[in-house]
Amino acid sequence: MFEKLEIVRMAQAMASHAGAQQGEIARNIANADTPGFKAQALPDFADLYDSGSGSGMRRTRALHGASVAEAASAPVARQTTGAASPNGNTVSLEGEMVRAVEVRQQHEMALAIYRSSSDILRISLGRQR
Repeated sequence: MFEKLEIVRMAQAMASHAGAQQGEIARNIANADTPGFKAQALPDFADLYDSGSGSGMRRTRALHGASVAEAASAPVARQTTGAASPNGNTVSLEGEMVRAVEVRQQHEMALAIYRSSSDILRISLGRQR
């Protein structure tokens, strides 16, 4: 029943997207010393959410017109722009740490949305915590 609510689907997709972003950040940090490695990042959740509101039109690309859940479950990494070190590596540890904090906040927001919506549903059904 709860999965059918758009706010719950959005919170679920947001949490899933945050997890995928943390994976990319971890991969970038793990390859911080790899010569020639290009740092990658996923598109923002807001961009995926806006593009995921399409109707039943024909898709010309994998994520074109996808629902929020589909778009968040299969995000495509893109290379980040930044100055390369002498060995060609573009990973900035400071930048990745800042991104990790932002993603953690996004995940916490998704959980707060989910908790608030479930509390509202419980209250409306006459059930307290």
